[in-house]
Amino acid sequence: MASISIKNLVKKFGELTIIPGLDLEIADEEFVVFVGPSGCGKSTLLRIIAGLEPSTSGDLFIGDTKVNDVPPSKRDIAMVFQDYALYPHMTVYDNMAFALELRGMTKAEIDQRVRRAAGLLHIEPFLERKPKALSGGQRQRVAMGRAIVRDPKVFLFDEPLSNLDAKLRNQVRTEIKGLSQELKTTMIFVTHDQIEAMTMADRIVVLKSGEVQQYGSPEDVYERPNNQFVAGFIGSPAMNFFDIRRSGEGFSLVGASDLAAPVPAATLAVLAGAQDAVLGIRPEHFIHAPEDSRAFAVTIDLVEPLGSDTLVHFMLAGVKTVARVNPELRPKVGETLKLAAQPGKPHVFDKASGEAIR
Repeated sequence: MASISIKNLVKKFGELTIIPGLDLEIADEEFVVFVGPSGCGKSTLLRIIAGLEPSTSGDLFIGDTKVNDVPPSKRDIAMVFQDYALYPHMTVYDNMAFALELRGMTKAEIDQRVRRAAGLLHIEPFLERKPKALSGGQRQRVAMGRAIVRDPKVFLFDEPLSNLDAKLRNQVRTEIKGLSQELKTTMIFVTHDQIEAMTMADRIVVLKSGEVQQYGSPEDVYERPNNQFVAGFIGSPAMNFFDIRRSGEGFSLVGASDLAAPVPAATLAVLAGAQDAVLGIRPEHFIHAPEDSRAFAVTIDLVEPLGSDTLVHFMLAGVKTVARVNPELRPKVGETLKLAAQPGKPHVFDKASGEAIR
């Protein structure tokens, strides 16, 4: 297997800079997810690692080998694409065996590898079918099986779940995570879906405009976001943000100066010289607190029952806000609800730079 090292990588298309200078270290056997909005450079970065796109400058190492000028076929990587890219005239077995035949492997070794991969992916009954006779989820498993049989140093996944329905996405996502644990191979997965990133990754790379905003475990990225962009991108529904302003020894919400901002005490000490900042509260960090004098009295505008919990929408200090509450509250539109922020949970960001203040 192999680690991946990227040093000062730059990618330009003409005068347009997509990746301005990126450094990244991915450990051997690690499952890393690139996540970010459309146009952030995540698929371009993956294609550069695969050798399908040249970098403008910088160095790329797979293991100890510099691969800047190494063609894709020599990098010992396998890539799973969004559109499956199966040969329609070949059976599932032949699709998975084709690359091994080109390598000149014996029929016995090819058969062993294909059947092992089919077993891992539960597609043994489909080996004699052609792709048109398969569902989308089955085709995606075949595409994954074609990558697995090659036994590469690195697996690359380019948004492989985006063509699947919600149920299949969850199922295949679980299978890919299980495969990573069983195969113990370095894997890079590209997605714009932060839920996929959170549930699958050992570490997440959050990208914006070709720059790494944060690189860490799902827990770190969720609980300790580096900046307001990461805080707003990771988490569903997104974090609520409020402008806050100095008021005596503490802060109040801009737009509702009579409401004290629940800034954590440790953060308040760091904010000694600041007059303005941004407060972030995740929907799940609101609690129903009818007896708390510091709670916000809000009027419910919209209710979204989700079964295990309920989302309520309301205006707070002129900001459209979402809170996740216990469904046993049975909230109704037009009702007043008293909500408080869980102690120590709110985040504070610098007003100008967006950087987290801790």
